[in-house]
Amino acid sequence: MLSVTEILDPIQLEMSEFEVRFQKSMQSKVPLLDKITHYIVKRKGKQMRPMFVFLTSKMLGEITDKTFDAASLVELLHTATLVHDDVVDDANERRGFFSINAIWKNKIAVLVGDYMLSKVLLLSIEKNNVDLLHVVARAVREMSEGELLQIEKARDLDITEGIYFDVIRQKTASLIATCCEAGAIAANREDMRENMRKFGELVGLAFQIKDDIFDYGSPGNIGKPSGIDIRERKMTLPLIHVINNVDSATKKELLNIVKNKNEQPKAVQRATTIVIENGGIDYAHKKMLELKKEALELLNNIPDSAAKQALIGLVEYTTLRDK
Repeated sequence: MLSVTEILDPIQLEMSEFEVRFQKSMQSKVPLLDKITHYIVKRKGKQMRPMFVFLTSKMLGEITDKTFDAASLVELLHTATLVHDDVVDDANERRGFFSINAIWKNKIAVLVGDYMLSKVLLLSIEKNNVDLLHVVARAVREMSEGELLQIEKARDLDITEGIYFDVIRQKTASLIATCCEAGAIAANREDMRENMRKFGELVGLAFQIKDDIFDYGSPGNIGKPSGIDIRERKMTLPLIHVINNVDSATKKELLNIVKNKNEQPKAVQRATTIVIENGGIDYAHKKMLELKKEALELLNNIPDSAAKQALIGLVEYTTLRDK
């Protein structure tokens, strides 16, 4: 597996320039807002989504100003959704640091997320990137619908595997699909637009399943899970598979824990043990690998290049990462 440094190698200069442009795109005339956005930028993650944009553009053609715009749009959207998600989930931490709502409270956090969404609109209009705005706006709609669908189904715990994939396709995969589609648009490769969108969607699905598996412990440490998903009554793929494939007594026990005992550590541990022992993790891992394989096959007809190898490396990283 390529390291993050090796994946970044073909786009190192572009990513460095992107950081400067992205910070500039978030500037405002309100000191409090600048203070908060500075806090966000300093605690940025690996910036995987801009990497998908740049590597797609470089693999299909050339990186242009429009590629930088596309990367800024998806990163603004991603950051806005994280800020809003922390409010929705009442989360006090993000990537090991205090969340925006933990420091500045919910009202300000919601307004900061709204400000970033407004910057998505303005950046698109100012640069006349209506085609990029179209795919980004679609992602906003899908992510919202996915979140609401998950909340609705979690109330009754009646999520089937089909509904689960509908949820994560909208909640998680839609943004990575947008990154890859936007990268193709920016490279002026309309002929590859749908292909790259499908590629990104499959990668996004695999990415989310990997997160599901993490809740049952890190590789080599299965059995010492966080149990966060069960505590939050989230029906993830390992749990759904086991519920649909065990005897009625075990199914009843699992559902009872998720519904009524999800805040009891021993009960949560019991649920995770049942899922692991009944093949939930193995099944999810197999599904994840199938999705990854399907995604990489979509790149077969694209000429080989450093950018293509780095993009393949990024896909491998999303499924082999240990955190």
